[in-house]
Amino acid sequence: MTQDPTEQATTAGVGSGAPRADVETSGRRGELVRWIRGLPKAEVHLHLEGCLAPELVDAAARRAGIDPASGPRLPVADLPGLLNHLDWACGLIAEADDLVEIAYATMQRAARSGTRHVDVIANPTHWPAWRGRLEAFVDALDAGFAAAAADGLGTAGLCLSIKRTQSAGEAQDLVEWILRSGRARVVGLSIDGDEREGASSHTERFRPAFQRAAAAGLRRCAHAGESSGAHGVRDAIDGLGAERIDHGIRCLEDRVLTAEIAARRVPLDICPMSNVLLGVAPSLAAHPVEPLRQVGVRFSLNTDDPMVYGIDLAGEYVRCAEQFGWGRHVLVDVARTSIESSFADEDRRQDLLAALGRFVAG
Repeated sequence: MTQDPTEQATTAGVGSGAPRADVETSGRRGELVRWIRGLPKAEVHLHLEGCLAPELVDAAARRAGIDPASGPRLPVADLPGLLNHLDWACGLIAEADDLVEIAYATMQRAARSGTRHVDVIANPTHWPAWRGRLEAFVDALDAGFAAAAADGLGTAGLCLSIKRTQSAGEAQDLVEWILRSGRARVVGLSIDGDEREGASSHTERFRPAFQRAAAAGLRRCAHAGESSGAHGVRDAIDGLGAERIDHGIRCLEDRVLTAEIAARRVPLDICPMSNVLLGVAPSLAAHPVEPLRQVGVRFSLNTDDPMVYGIDLAGEYVRCAEQFGWGRHVLVDVARTSIESSFADEDRRQDLLAALGRFVAG
């Protein structure tokens, strides 16, 4: 297996879309970085499409006779720009070996942040070369994730995702494929894309697919509260039956809903730097993650599309700790929520919680 030579930024250089060297790890700040990298944690809001190394994309473009510089360039400034970049990059990936490498390299980077389990969201609509070949797509990813697990790099589950512009029939077909295929790697159903597209109808359109998934024991997560307001979060929880909300930060626009989310312990899968770089939050200092914490909302920290933004998960923990004055007990709580809300099987979750307990005790 080819080793990934890059190291992602911990606290500096975000937003460039290029791999960066780690920040210095000496002194008190270095001690915090090392402690965070050792902290057992999960990542539950990570898009496969945002995990493509630039070198791999450029090589795929050249194989296809395409100038790598002809596509949308990084950095991206907003959600439409991000989706455009992901469509272009993923559209170049036509070989199974590339998918194996993407999966393996994703787990390499996760391991360097102390991430022991990852729930990876993959939306088949971004991968045109694999249209009609979903079995081969999933099997190639499974091979990469299995090799990573065998090498001690952690475990991964796949959440196949519906795009909001798809039809009810397409959503139902995806769920039926998941149930029929018997691929153990696929543990959940997701919905993503620009929440403004089809916002008035997507809940009713996709409710049957989510109900079918729930009845069959599939886990469910949904993007909401990023480009949609609090109503989108309400729709995802009550309309689609989502167990976790990807982003969800705009629930704060509705105090009643926010209090209900806290009381029901619905976890939010928050991606601070993604929100800042796409203009959802004006700055990290003004990000809603700290107000949400103060009112008792459970959340995990995540990277969303790390290779697009040039970030890693340890860096998200470090930035939030420094910006909001979070002590180690807060960071442990965030890590615990990430594990508890993951779609890993119960035995794996308990193993990870035990590892977290040993780390804290030690």
